[in-house]
Amino acid sequence: QVQPVESGGGLVQAGGSLRLSCAASGLTLKNMGWFRQAPGKEREFVAGISWSGGGTNYADSVQGRFTISRNNAKNTVDLQMNSLKPEDTAVYYCAAGSPYITPRTMGAAYDYWGQGTQVTVSS
Repeated sequence: QVQPVESGGGLVQAGGSLRLSCAASGLTLKNMGWFRQAPGKEREFVAGISWSGGGTNYADSVQGRFTISRNNAKNTVDLQMNSLKPEDTAVYYCAAGSPYITPRTMGAAYDYWGQGTQVTVSS
């Protein structure tokens, strides 16, 4: 069973950067996604990457600021977040799902979820 574990969250000022990491055995043949949930809001898709790393997609709100990458040899998936904004504040979750050619944006397409890591961006 795949059990993602996130790390790298924290407090950062607006305009700063953070790098989140997700580790778990068995990620190699899974598409991976990052989602987030802010207080009082629904969980939303942030970024996804195909099992091979050849396909990625991003939410419009983070396009050009965030980059998702993976290292299958190390069973890790990272999310580099630059130019952070206060509205990026949320709990960020890593998720593993079936290997579709294009990473899905719906949470239902992912079977395994981490516990989440808090990202807080101060203004």
